[in-house]
Amino acid sequence: MIRMENVHKAFGDNHVLRGVNLEIPKGTSMVIIGGSGTGKSVALKCVLGLIKPDSGKIYVDGQDAATGNRDAFLAKFGMLFQGGALFDSLPIWQNVAFRLLRGPLKRPADYAREIAIDKLRRVGLRANVADLYPSELSGGMQKRVGLARAIAADPEIIFFDEPTTGLDPIMSGVINDLIREIVTEMGATAMTITHDMSSVRAIADNVAMLHDGVIQWTGPVSQLDSSGDPYVEQFISGSAEGPIEAVR
Repeated sequence: MIRMENVHKAFGDNHVLRGVNLEIPKGTSMVIIGGSGTGKSVALKCVLGLIKPDSGKIYVDGQDAATGNRDAFLAKFGMLFQGGALFDSLPIWQNVAFRLLRGPLKRPADYAREIAIDKLRRVGLRANVADLYPSELSGGMQKRVGLARAIAADPEIIFFDEPTTGLDPIMSGVINDLIREIVTEMGATAMTITHDMSSVRAIADNVAMLHDGVIQWTGPVSQLDSSGDPYVEQFISGSAEGPIEAVR
């Protein structure tokens, strides 16, 4: 569903991506791990077209991501943002139905509200939440609303950017389970970037280790602990000793 071929991206003298090669089969869940500042978010934004690669090719569902109808391309995607990114001035149901109320997917407000309430229920929130505002919800509930928004238009591909950041271990587990269930039910292709190893093990079918601008290792999550790759071993153990230099 997603293929990156020798993708490079630099910002001035900072060469963030130095030839990323990655394939994500349709209907599978890929988790990209790596330290802060290694280019995980840049890779995600390149796939979406929010950042233009300096060189290399990106294909989505067999089509060159740099060509074709932009609205049709973006309609394939849903996104759960790291900080929730809810609109403070809009009630919850309008946050969830944001894409359905605007642009090429526009639907009547009553219909969009019904879909929003249905998606809220799917992530474990009651219908009475629909008319509240983000400031009236806890962090965990806001994250669920963000997940409901990500799936509101039934996308083929869902991106998760640090889905458990800022959540306690119990709520992190709840969100991880919801993500796994929803991705499986929808048959969607998922791409997640995270530092949270519990999320990796709960969400991933496959894992890719991004370091120094390239994919150092990729394989099934079942092989993560026996990868034999020094970068992966250091990252999952949290050791200060290894090829990944700790920033002091």
